Amino acid sequence: MAHILVLDDVVDAGILLKRILERKGHKVSVFSEEEEALSFVSDSDVELAILDIKLKKMTGVEVLEEMKKLMPELKVIMLTGYPTLETARESLKHGANEYCVKPIDKEELELKVEDVLAR
Repeated sequence: MAHILVLDDVVDAGILLKRILERKGHKVSVFSEEEEALSFVSDSDVELAILDIKLKKMTGVEVLEEMKKLMPELKVIMLTGYPTLETARESLKHGANEYCVKPIDKEELELKVEDVLAR
């Protein structure tokens, strides 16, 4: 199964995603700090990143841009509780594979992760 990075400023939200994805056999690394997640990506075997749009110091789109510079083949799913057409467009323009609205239900998350990893 895949190694997945989850970045969410709300630690509990990241832990919830971790529990769901680990039940499907994935290895999940959860971060709440942008810098830690970026340095982890540069020397890891992460295949998929799940990024919240609203973070502490940067936006999820900015983190997406930086991660794509470090690892262009990285697959990315963006999550947001505040969906706008602008953030969806920006995310896709910078290489996100999917854009999901919180609260995301378990089945939707599992389906989107499987779909993105299969691409």
